[in-house]
Amino acid sequence: MSGTLISFITQTLQTVPGLAIFLALTLGYAIGQIRLGPIQLGGVCGTLIAALLIGQLNIPVDADIKNIFFMLFIFALGYSGGPQFFANLNAKNIQLGLFCLIEVVVVLGLVLTATVVMHLDPGTAAGMMAGAATESAVVGTATDAISRLDLPASEIIRLQGNVVTAYSITYICGLITIVIVTSQIFPLLLRTNLRVDAEKLWVEMGGQIDTEGISALPTVVGRVYRLEAGAGKTVADLQQRLEQGSSIVRVQRHGRTLALSPSLRLRRNDQVLLVGYRGTVIEMARILGSEVADTNSLTAALDTYHVILLEPTMANRELRDLELPTGVHVAAVLRGDAMLPALPATRLQVHDVLQIYDTNPGRAPMAAPVLSKIGKMMPDKLASNLAIVGLVIALGTWLGSFKLNIGGIDFSAGTGGGVLIVGLVMGWYHARRADLHSVNADALTLLKDLGLAGFIAGVGLSSGPQALSLIMQYGITLPLLGVAIAIIPASVSLVVGHFWLKLRAPVLLGAIAGQQCSTPALSAIQNACGNSTPLLGYTITYAISNVVLPLMGPLIVGLASSLQPL
Repeated sequence: MSGTLISFITQTLQTVPGLAIFLALTLGYAIGQIRLGPIQLGGVCGTLIAALLIGQLNIPVDADIKNIFFMLFIFALGYSGGPQFFANLNAKNIQLGLFCLIEVVVVLGLVLTATVVMHLDPGTAAGMMAGAATESAVVGTATDAISRLDLPASEIIRLQGNVVTAYSITYICGLITIVIVTSQIFPLLLRTNLRVDAEKLWVEMGGQIDTEGISALPTVVGRVYRLEAGAGKTVADLQQRLEQGSSIVRVQRHGRTLALSPSLRLRRNDQVLLVGYRGTVIEMARILGSEVADTNSLTAALDTYHVILLEPTMANRELRDLELPTGVHVAAVLRGDAMLPALPATRLQVHDVLQIYDTNPGRAPMAAPVLSKIGKMMPDKLASNLAIVGLVIALGTWLGSFKLNIGGIDFSAGTGGGVLIVGLVMGWYHARRADLHSVNADALTLLKDLGLAGFIAGVGLSSGPQALSLIMQYGITLPLLGVAIAIIPASVSLVVGHFWLKLRAPVLLGAIAGQQCSTPALSAIQNACGNSTPLLGYTITYAISNVVLPLMGPLIVGLASSLQPL
């Protein structure tokens, strides 16, 4: 009976490969949720493991299905990453861009050396690079490059299978290695208490540490104080002390809300509602008086705006330098997918999205002068313009068809590289024109996740039968190479960042996690720091590496192919 059931399942999956793909997604994301300490494989790696196992049933997956998933992923990757990629290409950020250069040069050198010494084929070399550098997108660009090699169809399928198998082995090893090294070993080598150093940096940037010694969240907050020490002062006097840090929003006297004006003179026992940066609001206690616990009778509504920063003069300027009207505060800074601490000393980048609170709701004229100075207010974009997806993929496919011969070796961006480049440019343009109908951010996330996981599942299913043979061929060598290729470039960056660039430990470790596009490593570092200061280094290197590393797929395939014996 069991044999009949297995035969039925096998026949069904072979007949309907789409069912096998989504089965791999289901099982893979379940596997990816398993957490061992700070280590979590994630949905993509889990999907690959599930696909390789299911693929032992010899399930054929049409190449067109895999290509559709891949093009959707690479479009979303470029379109969403374009604004921050170009925003970080400036003289101020060039020092952190050096980390990405180290990653590319060192990893390429190590992979090519291993290719020569161990006689690796182009597929295994590319998969090893993708896994050890923990950059899943390289799998797609490399397999796309292999499909254009002048080889028999059976050999192309074998090499593409080797990409996936080598990736799965070295990714797990590289992921575990980079998480442990950046969050545990490197702080010991730097001889620093990471939490203490992160708290000092937080305070220097204008943050506040609470009574338990844990960093307060960088958000706009409201607090009510009963006036004692500040009695006799006018609203204008106190607002001058507050500057842009916070604002007086409401004043209540004997249960009655007073009309707020700069000349209003405050009396003892007046209740004052402050809204603004948490650190500034807390510090005002010694100037105003004791905090009131029951605030139900004194509340205020806030208008919220999301503004994309486009003013070039604000690039690399501190948040405190924004000229905002009284009562207007930045509650959060979104850079790419990362939420930066909105502290007074946080440095801004063009195309950052600022979440702005106005403590005077309904003050419509406020928007025009503020937005004209710093950028454009982002409209609610719940719908997506799918014409952009088709245009980018079409232009990218055309661009990827061109070849460049260097030293007798043909190089081409391929479909993946072409779509990525066009997506970067189109994403950058639409970030500057926030008023245009573009692609919803949540839709981009879905396209990116589903596209990559679906592509990985399709390639893993096709590669299942030959995966065991590659593992048997190289044994423990591939895992060891995965560890080495993860550690060596990170160690070089540690030395350069500490001794030459003189970066603070949280920023340095965040930059190293970013150069490897390792979100799990960032999470481990943030847990060790106790706050989000590592994001200051991570966002820049991640934005650059997330674009540059996928372009290395065709390059490593071309170079490894040229090193093959005739």
